[in-house]
Amino acid sequence: MTREKTGRIIGATFGLAFIQVNAAALPTAAAIPLRVLALVAFLAVFRAVRRSPAPLPEAAAGTATRSYFGRRYGYVVAAEVIAGAVGIFVVNGPLDAPNAVIAWIALVVGVHFFGLAVVWRTASLNLLAAAMSACGAAGLVLAASGSSRAAIAVVAGIVPGALLLGSVWWSLRAAAAAGAPAATGSAS
Repeated sequence: MTREKTGRIIGATFGLAFIQVNAAALPTAAAIPLRVLALVAFLAVFRAVRRSPAPLPEAAAGTATRSYFGRRYGYVVAAEVIAGAVGIFVVNGPLDAPNAVIAWIALVVGVHFFGLAVVWRTASLNLLAAAMSACGAAGLVLAASGSSRAAIAVVAGIVPGALLLGSVWWSLRAAAAAGAPAATGSAS
């Protein structure tokens, strides 16, 4: 499995997790179909990732290869974990606002995509970063204003999960449109 495929699987897995966990805040009649739909979407994305062609090798032998999971990636993830843990401690402890936890997580995950956009030199991740950060910020506002757990879960959990799954799907479609050979598999 290539680094690109691994990154896409990680993104899709977290998208599925966001939806599965946050669907619990919804009524059963909405939660079950949503969970099933998320699982079907994940499986479709997973299949498309597995069938997608491997990227072409670097054109010049002297060209430095992109490191997807190197030291700089580790710094971004470490900062994400530290910010997430400290924020969860503060939200659950001094602020006593447990409904805001998922919003904090969505905000931190969104911001971490800005870092990944720089590390991976993939400007398109900035759109995902902005959208997820906005969902997290909106969820924090909802939590601060006393909104229901379900409303916060939809805005800061389910929508970000759908954004993650959708961004992986979109990246596969864009890669296919950029000239991947049709015989090696298709994302559709």
